[in-house]
Parts: sequence; C-alpha cells; structure tokens
Amino acid sequence: MSAATAVTTTVPEFRAAGTDLSERRRSGVSCGPIIDLDAGPDMLGIDWAADGSARIGALTAIAAIASDRRIAQAYPGLAAAAQGLATPQIRQLATLGGNLAQRSRCWYFRNPQIACLKKGGSDCPARSGNHLYHVAFDLGPCVAPHPSTMAMALLAYDASVSTGYRRGLSIPELLGDGSNGSADNLLGTSERIERIELPAPLAGERALYKRAISRTHAEWPLVEICVRAVLSGGSFQQIHICAGGIAPVPLRLTACEAALRGKPADAATIAQAAELATSGARPLPMTGYKLDLLKGLVRDVVERITA
Repeated sequence: MSAATAVTTTVPEFRAAGTDLSERRRSGVSCGPIIDLDAGPDMLGIDWAADGSARIGALTAIAAIASDRRIAQAYPGLAAAAQGLATPQIRQLATLGGNLAQRSRCWYFRNPQIACLKKGGSDCPARSGNHLYHVAFDLGPCVAPHPSTMAMALLAYDASVSTGYRRGLSIPELLGDGSNGSADNLLGTSERIERIELPAPLAGERALYKRAISRTHAEWPLVEICVRAVLSGGSFQQIHICAGGIAPVPLRLTACEAALRGKPADAATIAQAAELATSGARPLPMTGYKLDLLKGLVRDVVERITA
C-alpha cells in the first residue's frame, strides 16, 4: 500500500501533553486537526473533600499522582500503578485523562499502511496475525488489550469520570464492555475527560499493584492487577481484584472476589480463588500464557496483601 492510500485517523483530537498523540502523528496514523486543552481549575491538581474522597483533574500529571503522599496513603494501589507505568520522563508529562483516553497499542493499529477496525477497516488483522501480546479474554471483534493502567486501577477503586457533557461515569461506562471493536472508549467526538472522582477509602483497607512484564524497564504489562482488601478476624470482609492487559477493557475478577469474600485469609483459600481468575477466559492461539501469569499474579498479590 502506498503512502497515498495509507490508513489514517483524520478526526479532530484533543491534545494535553501529547505523549501518545505525538507518536501517532509522527508515524502518520493520526493526521486530523488538534484541539489543545487549557488547564482550567477543574482539570488540574488533586482536591480533597471532608469525607476523605478525592477529585483529580484530568490534566494532572501521572508523576504528581505517583508522588503524592496523601494519594499513597488513601489509594496505595493507584499510586503504585502510577509509579509503575512508562518512564520517569513520560510520567512527568503524561496526564491522567490522557492515560484513560489513549489509543490502542496494537502494532496493526499503529501501522499507517494497515487497515483495522479502529481505523474504519472491516476486520481485526491481529486476530489471524501476530497477537502474542493481545487478549486472553476475547470479548469482541478487536483483540487488542486496553492500554490504560490507570483505568484498571481506577476500576478497583470504583472511581467515576466526569466530562464536559456527563458526570459520574463509571470506568465501564467510559470504556464499554469490549464488544465495540471500533473505539477505545465511548467518548463523543467533542467530549473530553475533565476530572476523576474517587470515593473515600474504606476503614482499614489495604491495596497492592503488580505487573508481569517481558523486560525490566519501560515495558507495557503483559498482565497487571490491582487488589484492594479489608481484612477482619482473619477473613476477607471486602475484596476487589481488577486486571489489565488481558481484555479489550479492564476487568473485575468477580469469581475470585466471590471465592474470597467472607472466607479465611489463608493459603488454601487464596490458592483456590486464584484458580478462578481465568473464569470466562477465551485465549487466542498465542495468548494462553497470559492465563498462567494472571493466576500467578492473583495468588502472589493476595497473599502479600494478607501479610
């Protein structure tokens, strides 16, 4: 396919720090008009309510979230997720809203010479092509995993998102259920993320984040999880387990949660629950390895959170 017939995205796009948009424009994948975002008071910084809940502006840098001591105390899983993604240089510029709204990392989408569902094509070339890093939960026509680490962590914290048109969107309402292969989120063409709201933490809750990667530094996760838990009397009173890198959207591992909630926080219970992490999985021919990674991460992180 010649450059004249390259498959590109020509719709208008918002630009905050532009860490992902700049790359797509350099490669030729995106070439539409740019709308620069202004850092208004509602879109920048972290505000706290009297009840301990937090509101984070969409233009707040990932590094600011990663280094904020109060965020680390109230939402340690979110802080750890922010600390783990990308590189220090990118975290200094990349924004929370940009991370939520970033485009697919699939190498077919990123190639301007290849059509795919997210660029108006008729099919997903990764499904029959090289999908080594793609989904293990096949939920729709596109098999690229959702790229947002922060979305996965925010799902664990029951966060909500407000835009210029809508308020209080849950992460599933923002990103969908994975069945729409043509989009990375459900935002309208002129709709922008403005702020993210986190409910007050539960009394006595603890949280951990961990990712499995193929190299030590600056790598996208193969699988990642965030676990929140409240333990009392040696049992799990509350438990949230969310995973990324395995599906077109971040997932709550509800079967694992149900197997742990109200049960003793011992090695046998945790091992049995970890086996349920792959409930509903439909791996592709090259992604079955992610199921072992997922079960191992769940078991490891839940054990650590009980220590």
